[in-house]
Amino acid sequence: MGDKSTGARLPDNAYSAMPWRIREVTDDFHVHDVWRVSTPGAGPDDFPAMHAAMRRTGGVEKQKGLVKLLFTIRWKLGALLRLDDRPAGASLATRLPAALTATTTPQHAQPPFTPLYDLPTEAASEIVNRSVHAVMHLGWVPSTTSADHELRLTVLVKTRGRLGRAYLSLIGPFRHTIVYPALTRRWERAWRERPR
Repeated sequence: MGDKSTGARLPDNAYSAMPWRIREVTDDFHVHDVWRVSTPGAGPDDFPAMHAAMRRTGGVEKQKGLVKLLFTIRWKLGALLRLDDRPAGASLATRLPAALTATTTPQHAQPPFTPLYDLPTEAASEIVNRSVHAVMHLGWVPSTTSADHELRLTVLVKTRGRLGRAYLSLIGPFRHTIVYPALTRRWERAWRERPR
């Protein structure tokens, strides 16, 4: 089977039109990216299977090729400039109900993201550092192009001053042309090759 991604970048309203739980606590964040991840044959109850398949592919440290190189450069620069120092008390977990944060465990972590919650049709995790506070939201929705369900990846961001704005401007072209296409390919392959 080929490894060509059918994922695509979507308009912001592909996220904002849905009543996701994360929207309750992210009024001060903006939608940075929305991408679809194709999951042929998926039904309405298959998000846990897709999420488990994604976790099996590993986090950033398991990426390959150019994506791995970009992340390696980013972590080295982060260490040099102390970009990854985490501000105290910045987690969105403090804004969420305890019953919601109790739905996830450390096993759900995909570094450098920390899980916030894990529900039957959505999950959220965050990364907090000196430049940005970002949320990776995964939502399970009916496909607009087939009878299947599909995954939606949304990145929500709150920048931290001039440093954060400069950082996002710098990485923008790499995200859209290299990182997200590679990520959607990896996740689509994980869906196809998941244990049945």
